[in-house]
Amino acid sequence: MKKLLCVPILCVVLALALDSACPAPAAANKQLEVFSWWTSGGEGVALEALFKVYNHKNPGVEVRNAAITGGGGSAARPALQTRLARGNPPDTWQTHPGHELLGHYVQAGYCVPVTFLYQSEAWDRVLPEGLLDQVSKGGDVYAVLVGAHRGNVLWYNKKVLNKYGIKVGDTLSFEQFFSAAQKLKAAGMVPLAVGDAGLWATAELFENTLLGVLGPQGWQELFGGKMAFDDPRVKLAARLYDRMLDCQNKDHSALSWDQAVRALIRSKAAFTAMGDWTYGELAKAGLKENEDFGWVSSPGTEGAFLAVVDGFTLAKDAPHPDEAIAWLEMVGSKEAQENFNALKGSIPVRTDVDKGKLSVYQRWSMASFDHDVLLASCVHGEVVPATFQQELNDAISLFVADRDVERFTAALVQAAKACGLSK
Repeated sequence: MKKLLCVPILCVVLALALDSACPAPAAANKQLEVFSWWTSGGEGVALEALFKVYNHKNPGVEVRNAAITGGGGSAARPALQTRLARGNPPDTWQTHPGHELLGHYVQAGYCVPVTFLYQSEAWDRVLPEGLLDQVSKGGDVYAVLVGAHRGNVLWYNKKVLNKYGIKVGDTLSFEQFFSAAQKLKAAGMVPLAVGDAGLWATAELFENTLLGVLGPQGWQELFGGKMAFDDPRVKLAARLYDRMLDCQNKDHSALSWDQAVRALIRSKAAFTAMGDWTYGELAKAGLKENEDFGWVSSPGTEGAFLAVVDGFTLAKDAPHPDEAIAWLEMVGSKEAQENFNALKGSIPVRTDVDKGKLSVYQRWSMASFDHDVLLASCVHGEVVPATFQQELNDAISLFVADRDVERFTAALVQAAKACGLSK
């Protein structure tokens, strides 16, 4: 009997030994796919900062960077739309608030509410109400915002301007800019670096010129349907934009926006007109604020903050929902926003961050954000539907070629009527 009993006991002992010696089957790899258009030098560094914070908080998750090159999302959005229509969404994707988020992704049911995060993290207490409204619909919130760019900025190479005896004060009028441009052109220096291989870059130049003529109230009237796009003030903006185009580099259509910034960095041009994602490129190149480069509000736009705000969604049927929610929790945190924006050139949307961690430029931008009139961008799809955005790009493309103000504004009138922006 004892021998018969020893056999099963021995088997049990061996089984236990083998079980302790062999590792358990590995758990399935955790993954997260993040879709954006942040691929330039400064943008890439800032995005990596977010990945670093995420991996620190979520070790073991493989993050797939699905960024697609093309400033302003010009190439990324069509690719994203194709994936969404085929039911193959990334876990989370970059978006702008307003029409782009609510009219395009929420209305189509491509993303789901993240209201629960705003409640659990109390983000509604530290986010400006105006921004919260732009990501909300029907009582729910649909994106977590990470940073706010100021679109209406004119950057300049201080050493170039000093060489030609040009000074820029706290503000710059159109005529002051054109006077400086004339002096620069006479000396053989490119006044304004533009890279509009992506058409949105020159559209943004027009947008800032338009704001400089209309002012905040006129901007709200125009995009609120109370002013026509053939109003004399819009035509004046078109004529000033025409003069701006005469100041740009001849190879503008062959350059991307960041290549135009590179011309400024290399002292091949004096100014560049671009949102403050430019700051990330300047900083990455090692240029110093108020020594190598300076900035001023785009001509006539002081008192306004043309906001280009970035956020992330939660995809409906996200392949990795838990990892995506963890990403959104991280994006909304103080740590992530302080680290990311310090590199990107934007400012945190949270009002409780440590301003001492931001640059001189960013503190200037944050003061504008706090005190000036916040306006949503047209070119970046916040204040207009995608149909008008495309019609504007088409009209801009034609205007750059023919410089016909009447035809240009007439096209915008028709586009506004077609999308319901005006009667």
